[in-house]
Amino acid sequence: MTTAAHRIELRALLDELRAGADARLSAMDETIAELRADRGSAVADDEHDPEGVTLSGEWARAVGLQEAARREIFEIDGALERWEAGAYGVCVDCGRGIPIARLRARPFATRCVACAEKAGA
Repeated sequence: MTTAAHRIELRALLDELRAGADARLSAMDETIAELRADRGSAVADDEHDPEGVTLSGEWARAVGLQEAARREIFEIDGALERWEAGAYGVCVDCGRGIPIARLRARPFATRCVACAEKAGA
């Protein structure tokens, strides 16, 4: 069971994680926009440029990081919705409270450890 102090701590953690994911997503959006502009310019054969990473490699890296940030935002938003509904920290399978240590490690967890192990998650 979580105390009031734990709840304040966890809410601050969720808000901090959301802000960080938003910042990473914004940075990746900017990076992709720059790469898109570079691709549109008269760039020589970048695949064979011995001086650095290709635009294609940078594009793939940026898109991967962008998708990771979007997935994290989706999970955090789900946790915030459960928070507002009064269901945050409650296992979706067994209905028992998720231990504070698990929520600190995975603030958007939806299952307690035992149920997560059963589900293979």
